[in-house]
Amino acid sequence: MNEPTLLPEETPNPAGQPLAARMRPATLDEIAGQKHLLGPGKVLRRLIESDVITSMIFWGPPGVGKTTIARVIALQTRATFIDFSAVTSGIKEIRQVMMKAEENRAYGARTIVFVDEIHRFNKAQQDAFLPFVEKGSIVLIGATTENPSFEVNSALLSRCKVFVLQALSREDILTLLRRALTDDRGFGKDHVSISEKALDAIAGFCNGDARSALSTLEMVVLNGEVSEDGIHVTDEIVAQCLSRKNLMYDKDGEEHYNLISALHKSMRNSDPDAAVYWMMRMLEGGEDPLYIARRVLRFAAEDVGLADPRAMEVGVAAYQACHFIGVPECNVHLAEAVVYMSLASKSNAMEMAVMEAHEAIEKEPDAPVPLVIRNAPTDLMRNLSYGKGYQYAHDYAEKITAMQCLPDALKDRKFYHPTTQGQEARYKERLEQIEAWKKEHRKG
Repeated sequence: MNEPTLLPEETPNPAGQPLAARMRPATLDEIAGQKHLLGPGKVLRRLIESDVITSMIFWGPPGVGKTTIARVIALQTRATFIDFSAVTSGIKEIRQVMMKAEENRAYGARTIVFVDEIHRFNKAQQDAFLPFVEKGSIVLIGATTENPSFEVNSALLSRCKVFVLQALSREDILTLLRRALTDDRGFGKDHVSISEKALDAIAGFCNGDARSALSTLEMVVLNGEVSEDGIHVTDEIVAQCLSRKNLMYDKDGEEHYNLISALHKSMRNSDPDAAVYWMMRMLEGGEDPLYIARRVLRFAAEDVGLADPRAMEVGVAAYQACHFIGVPECNVHLAEAVVYMSLASKSNAMEMAVMEAHEAIEKEPDAPVPLVIRNAPTDLMRNLSYGKGYQYAHDYAEKITAMQCLPDALKDRKFYHPTTQGQEARYKERLEQIEAWKKEHRKG
């Protein structure tokens, strides 16, 4: 069997290589995050450790380990490994590589072809891989930041297992930063001193991107104050490198909760200026924009609700924009969302409905489902009157029936109390019509 072909970055680290390249993991245990794929007993780890590599695609945001995992496979698998760039390679280069793979197969050797940014290949280029994947001449490993359902040919995609990689957590990034400070491949010999708050600020700044985090750490260390004892990195240096005025914002402390409270209450009070200000205070302090987007999305249902159903759409769109674009560009998408929420008609009817339902469940946790709306897939259930008397609403002209759907103990309870704000006034009117109709027909 051929020995793995090592990529240039896997050679001994020469002086001058970027920190991110020097700290690239060489084993599965060094890879940060992706525990759902690489944790003990997980499928991708088992495939790599048992050297049973099938064609696969790694899909995830930048800097989460797509290329790194491929390089670990290069070190651990017993196959020829070829690194292929979708940016610089065309069909001619693909065919040359495939011919080499065919030769390897004739000698009983496997070839793994890693294609970075596979979504950049056009249909003809992707089709060039297909017959060789089908014949088993190569094992194809693609990496993409785009949804492979849209960017990879369906024929090729059907022959690849898709693994979804997740953005690294703040703690994952902090682990990488601390390792870089103590590992001899990084700054282990340089005796760097830097505060935990500064490291946390860097971790927040990079938005789940390991490469960005290590590059930022390298920049702040290179700008540190050199003395006989080592290199001292002050909070001011980190603030300058991150261009953050409020560097020491503590995302897990009181100020974090004060600011998110201020944002939420400003939107609730229909104050877009204050809402944008508090949102930017959090972003400037290093808060994860996805956290802010999640809180805005919660607000859309909790404080706007059916008074303006589009608020939910705006919130989801803002979250997706933050996920795809990241900081700092996503600040305008968040601003659009918080201004929309601030100006939208308000209703807390959804929040009150779930709270009242929760209280009812605490008092009646096991209230039985009425027989009339129970599922009856077996003869036994039908004999026990499951589903007996069920009225299919679509069979009726009004598309509603007087059938009771709540448990007997709660049959007269109301959880949803619509307001007259915005569009919810229409839903309130509709609900009143439905309730009046049911009341009349139940009497009948």
